[in-house]
Amino acid sequence: MSGEVSQEVLARVVREHAGRLAASLVSLLGDFSAAEDLVQDAVEIALRRWPAEGVPERPDAWLFTVARRRGLDVLRRESTYRAKLAQLTWPAPAPFDERLHLIFTCCHPALSRTAQIALTLRVVCGLSTAQIAAAFVVPESTVAQRITRAKRKIGEAGIPYRVPAEQELPQRVGEVLAVIYLLFNEGYLSSTAERAQARDLVDDAEWLAALLANLLPKDPEVAGLLALIRLHRARGAARFDAGGRLVLLADQDRSLWDRRAITEATGALMRAARAHRRPGPYQVQAAIVACHAEAETFADTDWAQILVLYDMLLHLAPSPVSRLHRAVAVRYTQGAEAALAELKELGRALEDYPLFHATRAELLRDLDRGEEARRCDERALELTANPAQQALLEQRLRWD
Repeated sequence: MSGEVSQEVLARVVREHAGRLAASLVSLLGDFSAAEDLVQDAVEIALRRWPAEGVPERPDAWLFTVARRRGLDVLRRESTYRAKLAQLTWPAPAPFDERLHLIFTCCHPALSRTAQIALTLRVVCGLSTAQIAAAFVVPESTVAQRITRAKRKIGEAGIPYRVPAEQELPQRVGEVLAVIYLLFNEGYLSSTAERAQARDLVDDAEWLAALLANLLPKDPEVAGLLALIRLHRARGAARFDAGGRLVLLADQDRSLWDRRAITEATGALMRAARAHRRPGPYQVQAAIVACHAEAETFADTDWAQILVLYDMLLHLAPSPVSRLHRAVAVRYTQGAEAALAELKELGRALEDYPLFHATRAELLRDLDRGEEARRCDERALELTANPAQQALLEQRLRWD
């Protein structure tokens, strides 16, 4: 073993190997719930011992040995299961096929979205129930119940442990991508008051997207989501100021952006688009972010192209939030008055969405309607729990 290991290295190793271990145990034992319990026991032991002892040379085999031993200790009541455990040997490194089975099982449409996220984080990413609860700031008992219900549903409904048939893939891949996208959004800008962002969730979202891209290299939407995540992460160093306030895109120090990561992500997106010519929402969203990322200055932003891309996005996946973002592009191509008109129809759908009111405030200020703008910012401040958003809005209100 090596010497002491950082939490970052430890998290990466656990993410890399816990999912494969769970997938192998599910495949070999045919018992999703029992396999997941064994993996979590092994991960928790690793989290206690590896920080001081170091990561073993073969962490996958180490986790498997602990899981096997733990299974023999606690599950002796079932002779058939005990016999299977006793015969298990750790397989040689293999392609990621089994983890693909596991991801699709965790994200089956028969499960609720909250259950899909919790189960994916626990089984595929190797997070403990306590870690998941902390990430989403909910009681640990709530997460435990979600996971228990999900595992019971998998058993009772006979949800198969397999990659969906070809005709099922479009719908099923969509469920997996949606879970990863929600996970990334929560990490990128937290909805809770505890922290502005949750980098561990962003790490997990990128890892899952990269794993899925390796497993499904011909799916352009998978490539699109991975590019979207990486393009956003490339400007992470410029997103917050020293006081923890959000820095708006127009004010960010672009010298802090990771230009190499931007080039790589944009290149991957373009290759996927050219190879498959099958546009989808994640590809279009990534293309929009690429337009921002490739501009040397805010003034260089190609707002006309961004407006076209938002029109395409609304055709593929219409949503009030996308229409709100499109209105920002209208602001820079047609003016604040036209953009404000775009927002009139969104008031009811986005009444409780803080960004709607903050965006409206900016447009009203452009039109010298300061008192109305202030009321909008006050409403946005009431609605957001994110501390970075709150700090930015409070600063605006002080400046009025």
